[in-house]
Amino acid sequence: MAVCVGGNGWVGSLLLLLGLLQLQAVSGDMTDGNSEHMKREHSLIKPYQGVGSSSMPLWDFGGSTMLTSQYVRLTPDERSREGSIWNRVPCFLKDWELHIQFHIHGAGKKNLHGDGLALWYTKDRLSPGPVFGSKDKFHGLAIFLDTYPNDETTERVFPYISVMVNNGSMQYEHSKDGRSVEIAGCTADLRNQNHDTFLAIHYSQGRLTVMTDIEDKNEWKNCIDISGVHLPIGYFFGASAATGDLSDNHDIISMKLFQLMVEHSPEDESIDWTKIEPSVSLLKSPKDNTDDPTGNFRSGPLQAGKFSLLLLCALLGIIVCAVVGAVVFQKRQERNKRFY
Repeated sequence: MAVCVGGNGWVGSLLLLLGLLQLQAVSGDMTDGNSEHMKREHSLIKPYQGVGSSSMPLWDFGGSTMLTSQYVRLTPDERSREGSIWNRVPCFLKDWELHIQFHIHGAGKKNLHGDGLALWYTKDRLSPGPVFGSKDKFHGLAIFLDTYPNDETTERVFPYISVMVNNGSMQYEHSKDGRSVEIAGCTADLRNQNHDTFLAIHYSQGRLTVMTDIEDKNEWKNCIDISGVHLPIGYFFGASAATGDLSDNHDIISMKLFQLMVEHSPEDESIDWTKIEPSVSLLKSPKDNTDDPTGNFRSGPLQAGKFSLLLLCALLGIIVCAVVGAVVFQKRQERNKRFY
């Protein structure tokens, strides 16, 4: 082993060490997909077991779901179909990352396709319903991959990915594409791609990040990043899809869950994580969400309030400047008066 004695050698070694630490910090937010911490009891990977049967180890499926050797098809490209697949094992990880390889495709072009795919981390499983093939008023987290705009007045660009956290009290409004309950979202051209498409859901210490890899560049692209998300442990992972008057094939190719090695504070360790109520600590209500033509999330009333405040400050500034200017002008006039 070589030892650097000179000052420049020590500096170079220090810089190299700092560089490696920085690289580790940057790459530590998202796993590389090959981590030894993959939890097989929560993962769906090929080769699937139970092909050709109505069940498979660790997973249950219902509705129109069909298991093949290459994919799990939740719905065929047919009208009025719905299907789902759910993990049988509840997840007791506080920090996790889920990678999903999927394929949404069909004969429909432009807006002649629908409805979309949903990814779930919820209290109940295998409960059919109107929300992309699963129940409404659920408890937990939902990621919607919505491919059809039901609201014709929207400026949102579809397909669109949105996030909803529900404590069982909120209802998903299909006619408005869930805007009243959405906490964040982004546009993603994820349909009818000729290459593999992926989604990553990263949850750690109250921070939820959703990233996509749909451009065949083998790199994650940021879609959603929000803090203050509270989710309990002991819920189930699943996926569902639905078609209506329009249709698509909705295929799940793999679902890989990774445990994130995160050190928690003593206060966190004292919490009963099974009794946490699903919620989000936002400065506003989800119903305040408005559309952005670019497909990105923003807050309407919050921005309007900021604009009003800035306008008020500007007016006050103008008034103060005018008063000060008048006083200064009057003083100068009095100083320049001639006495006879």
